[in-house]
Amino acid sequence: MTIRVVARIEAQPDKVAEVRELLVSLVEPTRQETGCITYELLQNIKRPIDFTFVEEWTSEAALEAHANSDHLKAVGPKLRPITTAAPDIRVYTTIR
Repeated sequence: MTIRVVARIEAQPDKVAEVRELLVSLVEPTRQETGCITYELLQNIKRPIDFTFVEEWTSEAALEAHANSDHLKAVGPKLRPITTAAPDIRVYTTIR
């Protein structure tokens, strides 16, 4: 059974371009990680400060490895001062 993640990040209104650049920088390295099935970055059309990652991982261990990856750890401290809050990360399994 795979693990699905929906992670929302909200940029400060005057920092949208900076947040977008940092988040885009995560996409390709993450897609190369072992256990990554899907890793998509979305930006809300009507609320451009709202970014969402939609992810699918082969296992909880793969997701944990992603959480501890160098590229994710490098971006985290850069995002904190230009976002409105900590990322809202929700982890799911498919029930049907």
